Amino acid sequence: MGSDNKHYENTVRADFEALFPSVVEEILEPIRRKNLPQEVIARFKECLYYNTQCGKLNRGISVLDTGRALLGRPLNDYETRSLATLGWLTELLQAFFLVHDDIMDVSITRRGQKCWYRQPHIGLMAINDAVLLESSVFSVLKSQFRGHPAYVDLIETFHEAAFNTQLGQLCDLIIAPEDKVDLGRFSMEKYAIIVQFKTAYYSFYLPVVLALHWLQLATPDNLRQAHDILIPMGEYFQVQDDFLDLFGDPSVTGKIGTDIQDNKCSWLVNQAILRCSPQQRAILDESYGRKDSQCEMNVRRVFGELDLQGAYRDFEDKRIQELQRLIEAVDETDGLHKKVFTVFLSKICQRTN
Repeated sequence: MGSDNKHYENTVRADFEALFPSVVEEILEPIRRKNLPQEVIARFKECLYYNTQCGKLNRGISVLDTGRALLGRPLNDYETRSLATLGWLTELLQAFFLVHDDIMDVSITRRGQKCWYRQPHIGLMAINDAVLLESSVFSVLKSQFRGHPAYVDLIETFHEAAFNTQLGQLCDLIIAPEDKVDLGRFSMEKYAIIVQFKTAYYSFYLPVVLALHWLQLATPDNLRQAHDILIPMGEYFQVQDDFLDLFGDPSVTGKIGTDIQDNKCSWLVNQAILRCSPQQRAILDESYGRKDSQCEMNVRRVFGELDLQGAYRDFEDKRIQELQRLIEAVDETDGLHKKVFTVFLSKICQRTN
């Protein structure tokens, strides 16, 4: 069974990756017809490839996985092409978010390479490039799906995902600005809002809803059930990210964690705030969010004293059990299948990167 799953994963990834050049041409062809200078087209093509090709592609491939689970059989060529196109549009939407995020966070690298705006010939022109990435989503939707019965629903789904993610980013920037550390602004309630809007909606709910709409299975009940399972699953995913930022193995995660020095409103610091003594709180207030290695060590020591690794394991066990109960209770009457959610959960359960 394990080898069969691996074969499927490799096949679907290969099918997905093979479609990207066609998606790029779908984006560039209308631009060519506008008689814009060749250097403009070449630059945008470079932007499209640079900002989409080094990621895990989980969000995009999840659209295909969802379609296969809903149909209960392998996808035919037409289904694969259509759902993979929607998957690539999800990846383009994420690229739009990430280019902007890197500028706002003054990041150095993204996915093992220089951030797009850090390229010598790019700079702050990346702001406009990011907007073009988002606009490309709707250009391809029009050219490929205008005749589909769910065309308007697909447009609205992408708009809602973008709006929710941008609201989550605004919450994050206001609650945890890097240049003004104030742990009194943090709380688990605020953390949950940031995670739901900034991560869970577009990373987990969006891919499933796109497949439901394309297959015309997006009944109100199916959408509600998907939301009620995938948002808590997305929260679990972000808590994992926060945990791995500090406790993960950089050789496995591929990055060195910076959440403490960057004043991130993470699950770990919020749990520490709930559990710490007045003396430990004083250390957190003095040391968290400072660009100083000794301050970071002070915070790490408090986290160790509070056994946040143990707290995380408790959270993880409870959340997995909660998600399994929700999945088991899924009503499949309208064409939704439990497998949609078990596939998602199997990908992230107790992950290490």
